[in-house]
Amino acid sequence: MLNKPFAVLMMAAALLLSACDKTSETYPVTGEQCGPEDPVKTLDATDCDILPAGV
Repeated sequence: MLNKPFAVLMMAAALLLSACDKTSETYPVTGEQCGPEDPVKTLDATDCDILPAGV
């Protein structure tokens, strides 16, 4: 049988994953409409480099 903390963790994970709707036409935090000329559509993984500490 599942213990209570594990069940709570699974419910929280299900809630967070259900909030990740990839078919939505609005941004999840602001609720603003997505558009074809949004600058975030041109971002690449190399735009988000994380420099190591001490550099």
